[in-house]
Amino acid sequence: MDCGVLPHRRARRYKRASALCQEEPVVREEKAFTLRFTLEAEFPDDYEGDEDEYKWVKEWEQDLKPALLKLIFDSLRKHSSWKAHVRNRGASPLDEIEIALVKSF
Repeated sequence: MDCGVLPHRRARRYKRASALCQEEPVVREEKAFTLRFTLEAEFPDDYEGDEDEYKWVKEWEQDLKPALLKLIFDSLRKHSSWKAHVRNRGASPLDEIEIALVKSF
């Protein structure tokens, strides 16, 4: 018997079976929200390529992104009924950072 997370719609069906588990199963609902940042750099017409060595991307990675994440987590900590953590689903942190928010009742 799998005593892990039970899907909400099937939770009633497993109610009796869950009594056999040492721990009560958790009913979990999810809602995804995406806030996407697209980085763009504009150069003058006389730009001949790679002169900047992607300094604008380095500035994002080293300065802006860490500062933004700190602000986000500082703000989320103000809401004590929610717990926030970074979730890695296999994508590179250079391309994606997922923040999971969990509210327990």
